[in-house]
Amino acid sequence: MPELRTWLTGLGLVESPRWHDGRLYFSDWTAHEVIELDLDGKHEVVARVDSLPLCTEWRADGRLMILDSARGLLLRREPDGSLVAETDLTGLGRGWNEIVVDGRGNTYVNRIGFDMAGGGAFAPGSVVHVSPGGAARQVAGDIAFPNGMAVTRDGSTLIVADSYGNRLTAFDIEADGGLAGRRVWADTGEDHPDGICVDAEGAVWYADVGNRRCVRVREGGEVLQTVDVDRGCFACALGGDDGKTLFILAAEWRMPEMVPPGTGQVLSTQVEVPGAAWR
Repeated sequence: MPELRTWLTGLGLVESPRWHDGRLYFSDWTAHEVIELDLDGKHEVVARVDSLPLCTEWRADGRLMILDSARGLLLRREPDGSLVAETDLTGLGRGWNEIVVDGRGNTYVNRIGFDMAGGGAFAPGSVVHVSPGGAARQVAGDIAFPNGMAVTRDGSTLIVADSYGNRLTAFDIEADGGLAGRRVWADTGEDHPDGICVDAEGAVWYADVGNRRCVRVREGGEVLQTVDVDRGCFACALGGDDGKTLFILAAEWRMPEMVPPGTGQVLSTQVEVPGAAWR
C-alpha cells in the first residue's frame, strides 16, 4: 500500500483540488471556503462563498474562477481578492457542480440534474459551455450525475465522471467549444467516479467515495493502480514540484449526515507518472 502523507485534518466536505503556481487550492464545502496550501504545509483562506457545491478552476490568464452553485453564478476572483460575477447560469437550470477550463478559454460547467441533498427524484444532468465572452449554452445532456471533469493535455478531449453510470465519458472538443463524439472512455465497474485528473501517459485518476480509494485507469478500462484510504475519496489532483504528488481529498461519508464535521482531510502519496492537464 502506498505511503500516505497527511497535510490537513479537521475539515468538512473537501472537494475541487487544483494545483496552480506551486500550491494546492481546494474547497471546504462545509465551511464555504476556498483554501490555498503550500508545500511547507502553510494554508490560508483565499475566498469565502456561501455555496454548496463550491468548485473552482484556474484560467489561462491566471484568474481563479469560482462556481457559486447556490446562486447559479460563475465568479471571477480579482487580484485584490474581490469576486465579480462573470456569467449567470440560472436560465440553464440548477444543481451546478463541477467546473473545468481549457487552454482556448472554453469553460465547462456541469449540473447533476436533481436535488440530491434534498432527497429529490433522480434526473440526468448536463454539461454547459461558457465562451470566453461569457455566453453559456448546453453542449451535452443525459449524464447520470456528472461529477469531476478534466481536459486532456492536447486540449482535444473533455472527460466527465459519469458517477451514477459507473463510467468515464469522453467528448471531442470542437472548434467553437461544442462537444461531439460522445463515447465511454472507461467502464469503472462497481466504482462511482467522483473527482478526476489526467496524467502524462493519458491515464485518469479518479476518486471513489463508497469504495474509499483513488484509481488510475487507462482508456478502455484497464486498472493500473489503486490507492486505498480509510475514508471516502472525493477528489484528487496531481501536483508538487515534479507533478508526481497525488493529492487526495477525503472525508467520512455516512447517512443521514453525509459528511460529519471535522472528518475531512488533505492527503497525498507519490506516484510515478506526473500530471499533464492542458496547462
